[in-house]
Amino acid sequence: MQILEIFSKKNWVLLKAMVATDFKLRYQQSFLGYIWSVLKPLMLFTVMYMVFVRFLKFGDTVPHFSVGLLLGITMWNCFVEASSGAMISVVNHGDLMRKINFSKFVVVISAMMSALINFGINFVVVIIFALINGVELHVSALMILPLTLELIVFSLGVGFFLGALYVNFRDLNPIWEVVIQAGFYATPIIYPLSLVVTNLGPHWGPLISKLMLLNPMAQIIQDARHFIISDQNPIIWGSFNHSVIDFIPLTLSVVLLFGGISYFTKKSTTFAEMV
Repeated sequence: MQILEIFSKKNWVLLKAMVATDFKLRYQQSFLGYIWSVLKPLMLFTVMYMVFVRFLKFGDTVPHFSVGLLLGITMWNCFVEASSGAMISVVNHGDLMRKINFSKFVVVISAMMSALINFGINFVVVIIFALINGVELHVSALMILPLTLELIVFSLGVGFFLGALYVNFRDLNPIWEVVIQAGFYATPIIYPLSLVVTNLGPHWGPLISKLMLLNPMAQIIQDARHFIISDQNPIIWGSFNHSVIDFIPLTLSVVLLFGGISYFTKKSTTFAEMV
């Protein structure tokens, strides 16, 4: 499989150089520099917290919902940064592709790595915020490792598709921005699943809340909240009383990854000509 070519010495060196360069240039001429990688999600969290938690009273029955809100925003931002960065990665590195022969997968993976670095920095802030708010961390918090791996798999799957499609369809950028915005509100990030049950009633509420967990990002975020913050956060495992349905989000992520790799491989032969 061509993706294994990234483990060659040349591609690995190029990948590290891309990630380092992107991280250095991102806030190079800003006054606060790298602090923005932490400040941006914190600013978004502050706005969401004041509007939805303090004013609208979302999640007032959920333990440490403010911590869950920050964690959800952090994980969602990682997905957005990775997928959006992957979408424009091929086009942005067009000149490099025409000059150097290397695995095209490197440009998408470099976008994922950059997003992952920011996620790591922000996750430390989440843990500090959790401890300040009295969250008791247990061994179950280590589940963040496989959940982060699932987040990477899902983000790369989406990123490979977007990166290949954007070469031919530049209108994809504004369309993806709308999709991302809609996805943010369709995912239980700023509101708890219990609110869905309350608002839709006892007939449709429980079913809709369960169906929402079939979204890989919803499953990942809810699992993270469950294992790190409080087991009162509902998760998909056991919700449907059928193990096959419980594995749908994970299966979708894996299928999306291999589908994205296949599509990206097929289109990559013409990248240098198109960009």
